[in-house]
Order: sequence, then C-alpha cells, then structure tokens
Amino acid sequence: MRRLLAGLATGTFLLATAACGSSGGSSSTATSSGGTTTVKVGIIPIVDVAPLYLGQKEGFFSKRGLKLSTTLAQGGAAIVPGVTSGQFQFGFSNMTSLMIAQSNGVPVQAIANGVASTGVAGKDFGGLVVKKGSSITSPKQLEGKKVAVNTLKNINETAVRESVRKAGGDPDKVNFVELAFDQMPAALDKGQIDAAMAVEPALATMKLQGASEIASPLVDVGQNLTVAMYFTSTSYAQKNPAVVKKFQEAVAESLSYADAHPDEVRQIVTTYTKTPADVLAKVTLPKWPAEANRSSIETLEKLSEQDGLFKTAPDLDKLLP
Repeated sequence: MRRLLAGLATGTFLLATAACGSSGGSSSTATSSGGTTTVKVGIIPIVDVAPLYLGQKEGFFSKRGLKLSTTLAQGGAAIVPGVTSGQFQFGFSNMTSLMIAQSNGVPVQAIANGVASTGVAGKDFGGLVVKKGSSITSPKQLEGKKVAVNTLKNINETAVRESVRKAGGDPDKVNFVELAFDQMPAALDKGQIDAAMAVEPALATMKLQGASEIASPLVDVGQNLTVAMYFTSTSYAQKNPAVVKKFQEAVAESLSYADAHPDEVRQIVTTYTKTPADVLAKVTLPKWPAEANRSSIETLEKLSEQDGLFKTAPDLDKLLP
C-alpha cells in the first residue's frame, strides 16, 4: 500500500487528484457499529502524528463515538487523492500538498491543526543534514549536489530552496531527489546523497550516525510555521458535519495532551515506527498548537508560488477552517 500511495505522490499526483476531484469524496463511507463510527485516516509514519495515536489510546476519540482505522503513506501528496476518492474519510497532509490540491480544483478542506515548527533554528523537528565529515557547511554549497526530500515539488523542497536562497545560493542549481524519510539515513551514510531534508525520527537517526545539521529549513520559511493539518473532502464535510465536529474536537484534545506529555509522545512513536530507544531520546519534538498560524501559511504560499507549484493561487479562505 505504501508503494502504491508513494507512486501517486510523484508524477501522477495531479492526474490522480484531478480524476478524483469529480467525485468530491461522494463515495466516502464510514462504518457504524453499536454507536461507534469507524473512520479511515491516511497518515505518515513520523513523529508529527503522535497526538492521533495518543488520543486514540487515551480515549479522546472513543468517548466521542469514533474509532480510527489508520493507513500509512509516504507523504501528504499521496494522501490527498486517497481522501478525495473516498479511500479515507480524513487525512494528514502538509500545507503545500493541500494548497496544490485546492489550486487545482480538488475539493479538500482543512479541518484541524496538525503540527508546527518549533520556530527555533537548530532545535526544530525538521533539519537539513550532511554526512559526517562532509565539506558542506552551508546550504549555499548544495548547488550541484544531490539533496533528498520525501516528495518532490512539495513543502520540504520549498523549505530547502528558501534555506539555499537565504544562504546566498541558487536553489535552481540543487539536484533534488525523492526518498522516503526512513530510507534517508542509509542513503546519506552510504554517500548516495549529499544532503537530506528530514523530520523526526529520521533526523535524530542521522545525527546519531554523525550527520551535521546545516540549516533548519522549516524555520527559514516562517516563524512558527504551520507545517501540516488534518483534512477531509468538502463533500464529506458537508454530508457528515457531526462526524467532522467530533473528529475536530478529539484532535484538539489530542494535540493539547501531546504538547503536555512529551515522554508519552516518545513512547507512542515506538508503536508505529521502528525507532530505537537511543534515537527516541534524541528526537526533537515539534509543536502542536490548537490553531493554525495563517500568516505562516500565507508565507509558504508565496514561496510555493515563486517555485512554480501553482497554476493559480489557492484560495486559503476556502481551504482553511
């Protein structure tokens, strides 16, 4: 399933979302049993979604009559068509994927905050790293080099491009390659790539291998950047407002709980990733604020437009809650 979804995340993304767009999620169905509604959620196996797992464990969803059925994907771009086609009722996606979808007429609607940058350079959950002993010490030196991102033409590429610009380099001269987060540590260690833009826990894994962090691209994009949000299709939101409201409330409680219980966050990550204890101890946790930071999303939109990711500018008033 991960390979299938990853495939949708690359060259076929626009075609897939356009094809799914006509349905508007009309085929989305959640199963109900004994007063409990099971909803399918597409997520990424990274630290960002820990609150969802914690919320499920703590009963924040079940007390609202919801049961989560999760499916893992490589990136937000792969989850968008899953939601609009009805494969999932809800999904977790970075803001760039959602803006690209919305700008292409795909009926998606962000409904709850997902994750945010810490806003502190060198102490963020996302980082741009190079191999131990590398002569590269600045993003400017990435010109002509091979840099891995989990999805091409998406948020992490845009973020790295901004770091390169701020360091005085030309981002158009960087050779970006697509690689899943969990494959980045081995690729960097073997010298198959020159640098990697990773989020936790892959970031901590590479640092333990001796990798050096040369930039915090998500921080370079904007202060306290809203990186991702939970979303649904506009059709599902219109037809199932009660379920959406329950999901929103459960997510909000889960985000607050995660922010207040970092040790439990680290522990829950072991249930859906193969992260060793020594790596978890080094993981930098993101922020999980209750509300999205609209100004940071607007900054990301401008950078994405500059990088040519939109044919037409997305309508944030329609996309954001």
